[in-house]
Amino acid sequence: MNILSIQSSVAYGHVGNSAAVFPLQRLGHEVWPINTVQFSNHTGYGRWRGEVFPASHLADVLQGIDDRGAFQECQAVLSGYLGDAAIGHVVLDAVGRMRKGNPRTLYCCDPVMGDEGRGVFVRPDIPQFFIEQALPAADVITPNQFELELLTGVAVVSLADAVAAARALCARGPSIVAVTSLRAPAVAAGRLGSMVATKEGAWLVDTPLLDFPILPNGAGDVFAALLLGHLLDGAGPAAALEKTVSGLYGLLNHTLSAGKRELALVAAQEELVRPSQRYQAKQIDP
Repeated sequence: MNILSIQSSVAYGHVGNSAAVFPLQRLGHEVWPINTVQFSNHTGYGRWRGEVFPASHLADVLQGIDDRGAFQECQAVLSGYLGDAAIGHVVLDAVGRMRKGNPRTLYCCDPVMGDEGRGVFVRPDIPQFFIEQALPAADVITPNQFELELLTGVAVVSLADAVAAARALCARGPSIVAVTSLRAPAVAAGRLGSMVATKEGAWLVDTPLLDFPILPNGAGDVFAALLLGHLLDGAGPAAALEKTVSGLYGLLNHTLSAGKRELALVAAQEELVRPSQRYQAKQIDP
């Protein structure tokens, strides 16, 4: 499958396209990366160098791809960190143009906005863009718990809250909502949960909560990439979640064992395709 991936990129470490492209390639997909930013390293270090690309730059690159007639060959679009709403509009324009040639083009939107402990770290126009425009266009959306609450205005203090909030998003466009970073009391203490919800059902996969001194950045980007890759390979939502969480946990566990701050993406690449431990999805809603 051919996948257009539009998100940030760093030279050092693994976030954005630097985290998403390789896992998709290891699953056997062809990836066309377009970078919204090119930084030396992710912003979690407090200092970085590089450039945020204007929306016109992305539009120009996309037009060049379209000039090759390649839009008709694209089966999916993955978007992550956008920078500003203007870039989001360029993404949605590309999705719309692709769907004219191939109505089955899948759009997976990772609504990168913030996280627990860090709060919102994007420009003020981004949350409203996701709520009003990206959600209706997306087939799959992959918020973390913080972003789920931001998109819905629902405080997630139980698993039932998470299901209700995810279903509320399904009603606004996406057929699949996958939620990451579910913590107690939504899941058991000492566990970290990921959930997928559709109109037909909801499933949870939880794993031990790994004790990182500093949590590596980019895990959410890997999650979205793996989930999309498995869905494109024909896995149903529950099976795709199992494979995604199992692969990501293997990667994170390897990273922790190696004492790395950056994801050990290359060293642990076999975990992405053949996880050493499989975590099962449990249906939580009929």
